[in-house]
Amino acid sequence: MADSDLAAWLRLSLTPGIGGETQRALLAAFGLPHHIYAASVTELARVIPQAAAERLLAHEASAAVETALTWVTQAGNHILTLADSAYPQRLLDISDPPILVYLKGRVDLLNAPALAIVGSRNATPQGLANAEAFAAALSDAGLCIVSGLALGIDAAAHRGGLRGATSTLAVIGTGIDRVYPARNQELARRIAEEGAILSEFSLGTPALKENFPRRNRIISGLARGCLVVEAADRSGSLITARLAGEQGRDVFAIPGSIHSPLSKGCHRLIKQGAKLVDDARDILEELDMSTAVAPQAASEAAPDAASTHLLDHLGFDLCDIDTLAARSGLTAEKLYAMLLQLELEGLVASLPGGRFQRIAAAKQAGRA
Repeated sequence: MADSDLAAWLRLSLTPGIGGETQRALLAAFGLPHHIYAASVTELARVIPQAAAERLLAHEASAAVETALTWVTQAGNHILTLADSAYPQRLLDISDPPILVYLKGRVDLLNAPALAIVGSRNATPQGLANAEAFAAALSDAGLCIVSGLALGIDAAAHRGGLRGATSTLAVIGTGIDRVYPARNQELARRIAEEGAILSEFSLGTPALKENFPRRNRIISGLARGCLVVEAADRSGSLITARLAGEQGRDVFAIPGSIHSPLSKGCHRLIKQGAKLVDDARDILEELDMSTAVAPQAASEAAPDAASTHLLDHLGFDLCDIDTLAARSGLTAEKLYAMLLQLELEGLVASLPGGRFQRIAAAKQAGRA
């Protein structure tokens, strides 16, 4: 696309008070942006209010346009408009696709088969393990893992996607030249190098609360389905799941303990018709993908008999040391020593408040 054409797209997207609905209405009426800017106020006013037409023609946005045109010349940076063949085709199915997106990384991932994985920012160790294991298996099976670069489940899903063969795509709620949260700076760097980061927001846009629910429609819109790993009853990830359903995407949820607040959202989704999954193949079968998933190799030796009995007593709900001592008949001193060894082996997680949680051996990569 010539700089002058892209400049017109950028000018249209950057005009204050001219939102996506108005932008799409103008494009439907006049075709390309340079045709819009060649029209008179009177002609534009047949489609949008006259005040908006006057504002549109008066606003140059020249500095912001030049900044974007400079940014896109850097290696790995792209701006894709509705007129580009590489624009994500699945977004054309949703009711409000952005007229352009900023991309850093692999353009091919925009139209690859994809699955969204979302969940709690304050995830449990088991939830993080599940998200990463599912993402890695599904990435190996040919699905690009789409998520929102948030802490918790999102970050774990991205890590799993990077481990797999297909990689991952992060949809962010800031300008693409910013990373939020800052703790995910290194993860974002890896995604930009090995996968892709996408934003509909202009360069320099800070982390504004209202932009994150808005970006969720892009996360679900890019994907064939949406998997919710852990979610409280009022979790933001339930917004993504709802949008996925409204967009005609499949919705999947992993069940959890009936006592865990982070299972409430998933259980509600399942009651509302989401598909319960406990294995990556459940998702692949639902999506009619016949790619086999290789069983995940065990990275550690099996625990000994005493540790196995302790794991049985621990179960998969959160448990404190006193309760575990009552169940097992072992002293607290003995339990702490055994739990430390199991934690080093990746089978148990130590949580705040002196509680422990068993982490299931990941079977998500395939059934035995």
